[in-house]
Amino acid sequence: MAKFELKLPKMGESVAEATITNWLKQVGEKIEIDEAVLEIATDKVDSEVPSEVSGVLSEILFQVNDVVKVGQTIAIIETEGGSPSIESSAVTSSAVEMPIVAEVTKTIETSIQKTTPADFKSSDKFYSPLVKNIASAEGISVSELEAIAGSGKDERVTKEDILKYIGNRQKPLATSETSQQKTNIQQPTNLAVPVSVNGGDEIVEMDRMRKLISGYMVASVQTSAHVQSFIEVDVTNIVKWRDRVKVAFEKREGEKLTFTPIFMEAVAKAIKDFPGLNISVDGDFIIKRKNINLGMAAALPNGNLIVPVIKNADQLNLVGMAKAVNDLGNRAKTGKLKPDDTQGGTYTVTNVGTFGSVFGTPIINQPQVGILALGAIRKVPAVIETPEGDFIGIRQKMFLSHSYDHRVVDGALGGSFVKRVADYLEAFDVSREY
Repeated sequence: MAKFELKLPKMGESVAEATITNWLKQVGEKIEIDEAVLEIATDKVDSEVPSEVSGVLSEILFQVNDVVKVGQTIAIIETEGGSPSIESSAVTSSAVEMPIVAEVTKTIETSIQKTTPADFKSSDKFYSPLVKNIASAEGISVSELEAIAGSGKDERVTKEDILKYIGNRQKPLATSETSQQKTNIQQPTNLAVPVSVNGGDEIVEMDRMRKLISGYMVASVQTSAHVQSFIEVDVTNIVKWRDRVKVAFEKREGEKLTFTPIFMEAVAKAIKDFPGLNISVDGDFIIKRKNINLGMAAALPNGNLIVPVIKNADQLNLVGMAKAVNDLGNRAKTGKLKPDDTQGGTYTVTNVGTFGSVFGTPIINQPQVGILALGAIRKVPAVIETPEGDFIGIRQKMFLSHSYDHRVVDGALGGSFVKRVADYLEAFDVSREY
């Protein structure tokens, strides 16, 4: 019998570790090639790790809730015949297709270098890259981080621990001791409100994904000063054009043409006009993003939410945008997104009109500074201006709702941006082919 080391596969450029959530196989059980051995979770999505060989699981090296780094050996599989390459798991892992259980969207990106970053090397404790990124973005000093009680293995501080700590802080977040001394703003203490339970009530624990979404949404509201701008848009020409070309488009391109790629195209163009929306905030610093990567909020069959990202959206024509939208949307619904598919977003669009909402006030996807909600398209009576005079007609209209971070985006910029999106939509060229 030969031994094969099953290693944690590479799941994306910025994914350095994962948490083991469930072992699907136990010691002594037979494993077929490509059969899932265990389930893991990153800060973005959940996935299964398949075996690259057939054999018997002889040893499990990590337990449920353990945090494992990419490339670490997590199990030993005994195989028949010659000894397989020990490095095969690490070398071929990037090509492995892993079925994904969709999870929310929105967490701290790779830490950004700045003038006065916190030096976590001075601490004797181990902190994961995600925990250090959150600490840097929220202005948590090394001494403050060391004081947080960890619930992980060997009292390690987990993402949940630091998010809970941030939610309970009474003082505003800062990136250095100097910035902490400059502000006296107090945040209200979070108090749990007692909930009465009657005999007929059912108590159901949130699933892991819903807990993450809950934490992210609360953290975003506590981090950003949310403000909204609304505008109504006449999309009659877009509706007529799509009705005219959608059959030919699907026949030629093999893709359905929805309204989403048309809206995404307009948003990408407006961001190029207003790069002040394509930024992130890191303490007292503003990071101007080079690429325009549009997040596309997608509702899942189980009611949860995920935000896959269209990379370099401004470089896509309408056909390319439609293919990207359909691909990410379909893979989100079928649980086949990869960790990289949900990373690197610089601005997010959510379609609340899918569920009939006229408009909404979406919560910003941190660390971005803006999110646009697309309302339902409705037939409404409207005043139409002509050289011969005004008259009432039936038009197809919708509302755009723009939430933005008032810490760095003022009303002039936030309002001008959403107005520019509306202008692009109303000036849509109905003579274009695709």
